Amino acid sequence: MSSIRTAVFPVAGLGTRFLPATKAIAKEMLTVVDKPLIQYATEEAVAAGMENLVFIVGRTKNAIIDHYDKAYELETELGLRNKTELLKVVKEVVPPHIHCVFIRQSEALGLGHAVLCAEPAVTDQPFAVILPDDLIYNNGGPSCIQQMVDVYEQQQGSVIGTQTVAMEESDKYGMVAGPRIDERISRVDEIIEKPDPSEAPSDQAVVGRYILTPAIFDKLKTTGRGAGNEIQLTDAIAELRKTEEIYAYSFEGRRYDCGSKIGYLEANVEIALQHEEMADAFRQYLKALPLD
Repeated sequence: MSSIRTAVFPVAGLGTRFLPATKAIAKEMLTVVDKPLIQYATEEAVAAGMENLVFIVGRTKNAIIDHYDKAYELETELGLRNKTELLKVVKEVVPPHIHCVFIRQSEALGLGHAVLCAEPAVTDQPFAVILPDDLIYNNGGPSCIQQMVDVYEQQQGSVIGTQTVAMEESDKYGMVAGPRIDERISRVDEIIEKPDPSEAPSDQAVVGRYILTPAIFDKLKTTGRGAGNEIQLTDAIAELRKTEEIYAYSFEGRRYDCGSKIGYLEANVEIALQHEEMADAFRQYLKALPLD
């Protein structure tokens, strides 16, 4: 049984980079092939043994709440029509043993504030934070968050998912540095939110996966506003590092930045090419496209 039982999904953002598509639809409900982004994230958590899913939502995110609610009318209709496979798909959105909690973030004060909103549901246990914008796909292998749970159980300290990025992109990420423990694990000695490339401590960027100890909540309560005039989770982690060991983990798998249009398109194409129902037909379609 996993030692991490709770996953937090900060999903209150407005998704302005995808307007007008996100004017009335939560960006996390945009689909990659045949599932919304948020479902990829929750399936990743459930597969890693997590049973409590905590969603930090905003006023415009009712579609997410509806997606994880029981659809009595739809399930009844599918049952009456003997659509057993479709009925199974609908029911598996929330497996019977999963408990969903929805917490309203009243103000858009940043990722750190969103995580702090989850404290009443998380209480005093270590927990995961998963950002659905970062779709991380490890076809045939353990998911990113499962890998990080394994690292947490090995190191008994908070774990941050990282990947190598070009130094000129450092101002888009939190950046970390520290000595290596093995091929993929490093100790975090420094973490900076969106530094100028000339001030970046390394080429290791923080992506949307975290395993955090509950001590992060006390740090978030005293963290002032940082980059973007928001309460940054990165700043709270920097404070937590002064009292606890924190580890960076360079995960196995392919990350798609679905907060960007090009990353979202890449995810749709590459995951479709691995989809058991449509891979062959879609590959033939792509081959037939004119190159000019």
